[in-house]
Amino acid sequence: MAGLNCGVTLPLLGVLLLGAVRLTRGAAFEIGLPHGSGISVSIRPGASLLPPGKPCYIFSRNLADSLFIKSGETKAFSFSCPNPEKHFVIEILRNIDCMAGPCFFGEVQLQPPTSQLPTLNRTFIWNVQAHKRIGLELQFSLPRLRQIEPGDSCPDGVTHSISGRVDSTNVKIGTFCSNGTVSRIKMQEGVQMALHLPWFHPRNVSGFSIANRSSIKRLCIIESVFEGEGSATLMSANYPLGFPEDELMTWQFVIPPPLRASVSFLRFNVSNCERKEERVEYYIPGSTTNPEVFKLADKQPGNMAGNFNLSLQGCDQDAQNPGILRLKFEVLVQYPQHESNVSYVVDLSHERAMSLSIEPRPGRQSRRFIPGCFVCLESRTCSTNLTLTAGSRHRISFLCDDLTRLWMNAEKTFSCMDHRYCLRKSYPLQVPRDILQLPVQLHDFSWKLLVPKDRVSLALVPAQKLQQHTQERICNTSFSYLVASAGAGPGQDLYFGSFCPGGAIQQIQVKQNTSVTLRTFGPSFRQEVSRQGLTVSFIPYFKEEGVFEVTPDTKSKVYLRTPNWERGLPSLASVSWNISVPSDQVSCLTFVKERTGLVCQTGRAYLIVQEQSFAAEEVFSLEEVLPKPSAHHHNFWVNISNCSPASGKQLDLLFQVSLTPRTVDLTVILIAVVGGGALLLFALGLIICFVKKNRKKKRNKGLAVGVYNGNVNTQMPMQPKFPKAPKDIDPHVYAVIEDTMVYGHLLQGSNGSFVQPEVDTYRPFQGPMGDCPPSPPPICSRAPTVKLAPEDPCPGFSPGSESEPYTFSHPAKCSGGDGNTDVPLLDAREAEQPGE
Repeated sequence: MAGLNCGVTLPLLGVLLLGAVRLTRGAAFEIGLPHGSGISVSIRPGASLLPPGKPCYIFSRNLADSLFIKSGETKAFSFSCPNPEKHFVIEILRNIDCMAGPCFFGEVQLQPPTSQLPTLNRTFIWNVQAHKRIGLELQFSLPRLRQIEPGDSCPDGVTHSISGRVDSTNVKIGTFCSNGTVSRIKMQEGVQMALHLPWFHPRNVSGFSIANRSSIKRLCIIESVFEGEGSATLMSANYPLGFPEDELMTWQFVIPPPLRASVSFLRFNVSNCERKEERVEYYIPGSTTNPEVFKLADKQPGNMAGNFNLSLQGCDQDAQNPGILRLKFEVLVQYPQHESNVSYVVDLSHERAMSLSIEPRPGRQSRRFIPGCFVCLESRTCSTNLTLTAGSRHRISFLCDDLTRLWMNAEKTFSCMDHRYCLRKSYPLQVPRDILQLPVQLHDFSWKLLVPKDRVSLALVPAQKLQQHTQERICNTSFSYLVASAGAGPGQDLYFGSFCPGGAIQQIQVKQNTSVTLRTFGPSFRQEVSRQGLTVSFIPYFKEEGVFEVTPDTKSKVYLRTPNWERGLPSLASVSWNISVPSDQVSCLTFVKERTGLVCQTGRAYLIVQEQSFAAEEVFSLEEVLPKPSAHHHNFWVNISNCSPASGKQLDLLFQVSLTPRTVDLTVILIAVVGGGALLLFALGLIICFVKKNRKKKRNKGLAVGVYNGNVNTQMPMQPKFPKAPKDIDPHVYAVIEDTMVYGHLLQGSNGSFVQPEVDTYRPFQGPMGDCPPSPPPICSRAPTVKLAPEDPCPGFSPGSESEPYTFSHPAKCSGGDGNTDVPLLDAREAEQPGE
């Protein structure tokens, strides 16, 4: 009984399921294929899996998930779901055999018509087989094709996949979209063309035709037709996989006058060749050396007028390690510009260790067509980037609609290999005229200055005094100099800053290898080119990182800051500023902030200020409060020496120097005059009293007391007799009192001669005037000394917090032999001594 029930239940379930399918199925379709047409149709599930729980079936006599219709068959079918396009795809394959009989040529029709097909994603495939000696040509009507990389999609969803055949191996020529330049593709031995249409696309024509041609003796020929400005990106067969071994592929380009074409290789790889050599060949109109052969790594031709051909030739590859040959390139077609007919000569034949690069300026990409900017060498080899080297004379031209899209970068190296040869020599750092005459903006010109370690240092002297770029005073010129030096180790590189003309810095001395970069900021540099110019001199070595010579202007303040402003002064580095003060001016030194925020891990960081007319130095700890504004009447040094700072506590210091006229206080002058007059009267009174007292002693004294002297007469002197004076003359009044007559015995030397008195008069200082930066004294002599300062040293500046300096009276020694001007840093062990 149970078996009977089971046997009845199963057929009943089938009938119920079939009824349910008939109730939910969509419209019915019928496809009939003519006998001998070589057409077959297959419907199968799409690449994506069916949505779980919502299956869809094909109903044709029975339920199925696929359907196949051969040539000569007619089948009716329907779908069990209302949206079969989400579940199934349809493929229509037509085989055309040109080897067994006459071949079909002409416009290709979509068979069966799309009106008889269900609205599914459709793929029409035409598979044409032909003899090796027969060439087949696919001709595409408007719009022409545009090649894309495999895996990319087309905007309208319509793609063309074209493949060829080499013996029994299929070779993919490429994948294409509409709206391009490819008009024809020629192949031999066979071709397979696949047209992919989305289910919603109304297209009902193939858009191409097949023609019979003679043998092309190569893998394929692709024709690209330009009707105006534009670009085309093309790829070798099997891209991105390897190009077939020892094959030849050609692209033909149709360029109407007066357009010009340029070729750029975007990406390429070469294989390992056993025989022959991989290359590209050009047939260029007007060339006397056709074909022109280039390696794939060479700069490719540009600025070509008229039609031309480009061919890719493979080689016999190494069987063990073949590698891959592939090529992706771009052809850019545009109208010739005025500059394309103008040649510029860049003579670098007398230069050494120099290079010039012309390259695109960075900018945003646009979806619309933008004509390219090319630099052409000898008017034929064009590329978007061109590098000219020293030792040659170059002739270049430009194929570009807007030359502001290009800029130039140059580099030149000066090397001092033998310090005995280059010491004291100077070289100008100027941009050559041949570069300045080019119609492209100069972006950077860098000079690399290399010196032997611990032997030679560098001095940079500008044609005009420089200003350091700071936030307080920004450079507004069309160019500036970026100065940086290479440190002895990691993290020791120093960026001294950005400098422009119109300031107070008249020299920068750098200890070691240095890079000086002239950077321009606009086309106005051509009007200010006369202001550019530096001179580098090789000078005796010194141990400080840098020394700045500053001559402030009376009209404006000078802002100066320590190197490496963004990252902080490197550990144990020392920098000095030699600041000049005119005799009729007073300089005010002001630090912008009260504290540096520096925390030393080892050692101490110091600020030293020293007037060069005196030996005294003021030393301040940079871990404490910075000094308040101070006035200086003479040239002075500012030295900053760093410690080894703790992490995140870098040293960066900004200060300003300003000049004010030296004023004279009338009260002080009056007091000085009165005091001087009183002192003079007092001195005259003393002299008169002393003379009178001396005369009185002579009158009252008795017999003279003599001292024996064997060389003179011992007879008592007689009283001298004077003639009687006239009545109108007072014998007690003297016309002149001679000091030597009164005090002669005090001035007479041991040999009887008179010694000239030493008079306390002003004499100019004959010693050194501070040729080197100040040096911190030993720790043991650093006793604090109270120093009285004027009430308002810098009028117009608000005084900062109190900071008591250390004052020393020892002179800073400067060795002239080795040029040592470094500021030795305090040793951590000395800093820990008691009493510090």
